[in-house]
Amino acid sequence: MKFDSYKRVVFFTAVLSIALAVTCGKKETKVSEIGQGEGEVSIVAWPGYIERGETDKGYDWVTEFEKNTGCKVNVKTAATSDEMVALMNEGGFDLVTASGDASLRLVAGGKVQEINIDLIPSWKNVDSRLQNAPWHTVDGKHFGVPYQWGPNVLMYNTKVFKKAPTSWNVVFEEQVLPDGKSNKGRVQAFDGPIYIADAALFLKVAKPELGIQDPYELDEKQYTAVIELLKKQRQLVPKYWHDAMVQVDDFKKEGLVASSTWPFQVNLLVSEKQPVSSIVPVEGATGWADSTMLHKDSKHVNCAYKWMEHSLSPKVQGDLASWFGSVPSVPAACKGNALLGDTGCAVNGFNNFEKISFWRTPKEDCSGGRKCVPYKKWAEDYISIIGSK
Repeated sequence: MKFDSYKRVVFFTAVLSIALAVTCGKKETKVSEIGQGEGEVSIVAWPGYIERGETDKGYDWVTEFEKNTGCKVNVKTAATSDEMVALMNEGGFDLVTASGDASLRLVAGGKVQEINIDLIPSWKNVDSRLQNAPWHTVDGKHFGVPYQWGPNVLMYNTKVFKKAPTSWNVVFEEQVLPDGKSNKGRVQAFDGPIYIADAALFLKVAKPELGIQDPYELDEKQYTAVIELLKKQRQLVPKYWHDAMVQVDDFKKEGLVASSTWPFQVNLLVSEKQPVSSIVPVEGATGWADSTMLHKDSKHVNCAYKWMEHSLSPKVQGDLASWFGSVPSVPAACKGNALLGDTGCAVNGFNNFEKISFWRTPKEDCSGGRKCVPYKKWAEDYISIIGSK
């Protein structure tokens, strides 16, 4: 899906109408038991997150679920967290695989319900680092079931970079690349306001005098410096990406040589024997830890709970991690999976959890009593940057 400038403003305005403080409305009661499936379940998911063998017959964790439960799985892919929030705000869906920059907004907006983890037997197998993660746990209540996690990596063309680039500066600062040509017009950036955190992470190292400690907690001075960097980057970027499959095509046809991306795109391009590889540069990386969340008005709650349990099986977790290049939320998936292999979790970054700055929604009230720039301002300014040239 592509948005022109007007549609972007309308789209993000709808998203930003959701409050960023947890609401204090009527008390919701969580599901107490699981009954017969209703026949279907509708899921908003990232591209590549729910496969039924249509892209590659070896990757299918839907068909068996449908056969065993009688719940037909309907999938609506979303390219950004903001799109996910907007879709859940509209309603009509049962589940969403939300990243940390969307999950708390959904809780705050009262769009998702508390999960009764007692009804999910496999919860006990979830990585302890994720069970009470702050992006799906509020006041001791769980509003999501951990799905997968991983970094936003730097993808690069191996014909241009005979040696892997070590810094994000190849996409943020104009320079001559190893092939003797400028990077102008040959790099991409993510089409989502949360990408501001990527620029902040780069400046945390490149300009330590700014005192950036957390890329999601930026005061006015820090934020201004980050925005200026992104304005300069705009002159380098011919096209922003938010659709994974479109980015894959761009790297094959548009002469692009470097960009932030997900491991999913890297894996697809490598499988097609394209000259690409990826790296986490010295500055580190932002990342995502996604949780399956249940809409407060779900009409297929039983099928939804059956899917959440299914999603935590080691087979599903391992197959998905192999396909997407992510890390399972169930450590048992790291051993004995034919597709992932016994080294797959290590390769995908299982031991890098502490090195990733996971997506979360920027708020005005920051640690230490500081005032920071909230997400609403991030969205407004990033829309403006993308729309300029």
